[in-house]
Formats: sequence, C-alpha cells, structure tokens
Amino acid sequence: LRLMESGGGSLQIGGSLILSCAVSGFTTGRYCMGWFRQRPGKEREGIANIDHDDHTIYAESVKGRFTISKDNAKNTVLLTMNNLQPEDTAIYYCAAHDFSSTVPICTLISPDFTDWGQGTQVTVST
Repeated sequence: LRLMESGGGSLQIGGSLILSCAVSGFTTGRYCMGWFRQRPGKEREGIANIDHDDHTIYAESVKGRFTISKDNAKNTVLLTMNNLQPEDTAIYYCAAHDFSSTVPICTLISPDFTDWGQGTQVTVST
C-alpha cells in the first residue's frame, strides 16, 4: 500500500482544516483506514478510522469535532477537523491495512496497521 497525506498547516484556535490521504494498492475491497497523531512529547494515538463499509470509530478526544470520510472515486480518505485547539497540535499520520493479509478488524491500535504515510504537521496557536 502507498499512502500520502496532505493538507497540514498552521492556524489559530477554533479554526478548521481538512487532511487528505491518497491511497493506492489495495488488493481486495476489504480494508481499514485510520488517522493517527503524535503530539509533542506524547506517544502516537489513533484518533479515527473507517472501513470499506464506511463504519467509523473515533477517539473521545476528537469525537464531535473531527470527521473521517472516504472519496472512493479519488481513492482518498479525508479527516475534517473543526474547532481546533492547541492540544490538537501534532504530526498527523494516515495508515491502512488490507484485510487480505491482516486480521479483518478495524481498530485505533497502531500495530494493527501495516502501511503508513509520511505524516503532516498541524499547528494550532492561540
């Protein structure tokens, strides 16, 4: 799988941003896509995922503010982030695993994901 994020940047508190992840290489129509982030001095955490049937899971820290979605025609996964706060400052990573070669469960657990993008920085200032 190949993944490439885009859309990061710097913005002020309360603002909105959309991250995009272009994906290629799925061998079946069954997969899990996830967004993770690593805040300064913190471990990487899963914040949202979506599977091939559009089932989604969100971490409590972003529920109600972030939305994950897919554009199947463009083979992209989007993370729409609203009401951004300074604590959302992090490097955001897109990740995926294809159920043809992994356990067919979609989680927010990093080791479950086999392929990762390079990351994109989001900085929220007051």
